[in-house]
Amino acid sequence: MRKQQRAETILQRLEEQYPETPVPLDHSDAFTLLIAVLLSAQCTDKKVNEVTPALFTAGPTPQAMAALEQKEIHGFIRQLGLANTKAKNVKRLAQLLIERHGGDVPKSFKALESLPGVGHKTASVVMSQAFGVPAFPVDTHIHRLAQRWGLSSGENVATTERDLKALFPKEAWNRLHLQIIYYGREFCTARGCDGRVCPLCQELYPNRRKPVITKKA
Repeated sequence: MRKQQRAETILQRLEEQYPETPVPLDHSDAFTLLIAVLLSAQCTDKKVNEVTPALFTAGPTPQAMAALEQKEIHGFIRQLGLANTKAKNVKRLAQLLIERHGGDVPKSFKALESLPGVGHKTASVVMSQAFGVPAFPVDTHIHRLAQRWGLSSGENVATTERDLKALFPKEAWNRLHLQIIYYGREFCTARGCDGRVCPLCQELYPNRRKPVITKKA
């Protein structure tokens, strides 16, 4: 099966398997989504969803979040990895949204990526899921599966993103990145599959004999 054929098969199978693609991080608007994605670095979505209800009750808007002391923010998120740095970034980010953007989350990659704690992946999630702009955020699941499915060399996340964008139609990107995440968590896990175990890996590579050694994101 050629690469483009594999991409078409993947798209079809994931559309069938995951017709609904809710964002795994609980949020109510672009601001709370931005904060939740920032907090999810080196943490599970489940853990982030456990701490954000109290945080968002105290700081539901940039204005309210900026008014909190850094130690207060830290108190809400102390269970998360890198809590000190994240608390600092959350407060400063809220302040900058007020100073630079009138309290709104900007609708541009450049503006988002200039905010503390916001890298390209975080900006891509916000642009795609909050504003509907076609993007293909690459997390660890997508980076792993792109290699197992022979869609990218996995040299780095930028390469994986470029390769996936070239293979899939732009109108599918926003749904597909979530569908791949769901599939990676459920079937093609880091330890549960080595490129030969899950249903899609078997369908795409029925004659594969050796495990796929993937590069980390």
